[in-house]
Amino acid sequence: MTTPLIEPVILSLGRVQLVPLDHAHADALTAARDGLEYAWYTSIPASVPDEISWRLGERETGTMNPFAVIVDEKPEGMTTFCNIDAENRHVEIGYTWLSRQVQRTEVNTTAKRLLLEHAFEACDAIAVEFRTSWHNRQSRAAIERLGARQDGVLRNHRIGPGGSMRDTVVYSILPHEWPGVRMGLDARLAG
Repeated sequence: MTTPLIEPVILSLGRVQLVPLDHAHADALTAARDGLEYAWYTSIPASVPDEISWRLGERETGTMNPFAVIVDEKPEGMTTFCNIDAENRHVEIGYTWLSRQVQRTEVNTTAKRLLLEHAFEACDAIAVEFRTSWHNRQSRAAIERLGARQDGVLRNHRIGPGGSMRDTVVYSILPHEWPGVRMGLDARLAG
């Protein structure tokens, strides 16, 4: 039986746990967010409580399954299954941000490994997508290190503050690619 992409679950590997996002995480996530610079092309929230409310509202509509990223039992960020297309078993992983303390550690790789495994192996996803701003080079590099392939660039995809235009880079992983991606992620996490 296939698990719905929207179903709240707890996913764990090593010292990383993804748990259903809740308002109870607000204070700890606000502290984790301190020191991160907000930019309109990133997922770093200006207000953590407002961001949690928005993400939980999206869960109610069936388009998002938000998680708190817990590291060593401490909330250190957020990530989501978003733009869920349940009928077509298609999902995007996005709206991810992590505290400075866990950036450039195994945490992001572990979180993505957990989400990808759940999407492909429990939810029978036919595609998992990643999107980021063309200008967010750190995010693009991280997505490429996961093993996702670039599908293309949506030019002038969004209007940002002051009327600036965002080009969005779209990546994906397909089911037949998942075993190789999983092996690469596992090797990175073991090394």
